Amino acid sequence: MTPDFDILIVGGGMVGACAAALLAQEPTLADVRIALLEANPPLLPLENGDVDLRVSAISRASERILSRARAWEHLPAQHLSPYLRMAVWDAASKPTDTSALHFSADETSEPNLGYIVENRRLQWALFESEPLRKQVTMLNARLANLEFESDHVRVTLADQRVLRAGLVLAADGAASPSRKFAGIETAGWKYEQSAVVTHVQTEKPHCRTAWQRFTATGPVAFLPLADGRSSLVWTTSPEQAERLVAAPADEFAHELEIASDRVLGTVKVAAERARFPLQLAHARNYTRSRFALLGDAAHAVHPLAGQGVNLGFMDAASLVETFAAARKQGAALGEIGETRVLRAYERWRKSENTIALGLIDGINKLFSNDNALLGSVRRAGFAAVEHVPMIKRFFILRALGLSGERPKMVASR
Repeated sequence: MTPDFDILIVGGGMVGACAAALLAQEPTLADVRIALLEANPPLLPLENGDVDLRVSAISRASERILSRARAWEHLPAQHLSPYLRMAVWDAASKPTDTSALHFSADETSEPNLGYIVENRRLQWALFESEPLRKQVTMLNARLANLEFESDHVRVTLADQRVLRAGLVLAADGAASPSRKFAGIETAGWKYEQSAVVTHVQTEKPHCRTAWQRFTATGPVAFLPLADGRSSLVWTTSPEQAERLVAAPADEFAHELEIASDRVLGTVKVAAERARFPLQLAHARNYTRSRFALLGDAAHAVHPLAGQGVNLGFMDAASLVETFAAARKQGAALGEIGETRVLRAYERWRKSENTIALGLIDGINKLFSNDNALLGSVRRAGFAAVEHVPMIKRFFILRALGLSGERPKMVASR
């Protein structure tokens, strides 16, 4: 029975839309019929220079992937906030101490360490990409069920439509209904932490630097925006997060100055505030026959290293490269959804993501406490990274997404 679509992507967020655009422009997949299922169309970017609350730190690897997807060209330069440096330090020290960690683009051959970009604007740019607009069928509906057959997936939508897909790619977030329909379980835990986000105007200029101070309850991070403000991600206990979001602006600002040790001087709240709970989750399997997970549907991480969506973009690029390799080796169109092809993607990305999740979780546990002994250990560790070039280069390349087993579109300029 001929499927309605060869590939159906569930979830039109940043990762799902990126996967759709990459698939649509891959020459070896020119005969593939692609559909993108998303119940909520992307929102228009904010006007008048305003910046949405949800932003991401986009790595160099992700920039190259988004360029291949023909989305980067739709991001106006004035809405890209490049950062040149990063400063990380422990609450018991100062950013000028020898135990503080500093990364700089000057230590690399790269022009910057990445960009702070609004999620909303990036999703819109992906939907504006030419491959997606011209070659992907948009389905504005919610998924109701998946039923797996040997050669296709029966897809039932909430509006009662029934479709057949040769392969389903799930990019529908950490709570992924698709993953549950596929019977794939996750391992992980909820952190006793929530992230408070807003934008702030600071007395001192951010100097295109990402500032991150670790406190006993979690990191306080200032991410530089192009308009001179900083996007704040303040990780703390759920109880304090709830109180901080509800507190008067001047009270919030005062507590932020204390938590950040006034690294950027006095602060003024310059946007609404929001909070969201944090968790670590990792799918036990990334694939089954006719099905694969990408992005948060496969792995949800702590935001402290800014790697969440970057890992998802790498998933999308790796999966497309896996399909391309299979087609070049003679795989028929219907065979790219078979287990033997999908397992190659799973082995590749699960091993890379396990390393990333372990590093991020370990850093959070090591730093988000007030244990004096661990404090000495982490400051010594920072000092070692800061003063041993080989170790420091490892962390810089990880942050840039330019280490590990990378897709060709990332490895090549």
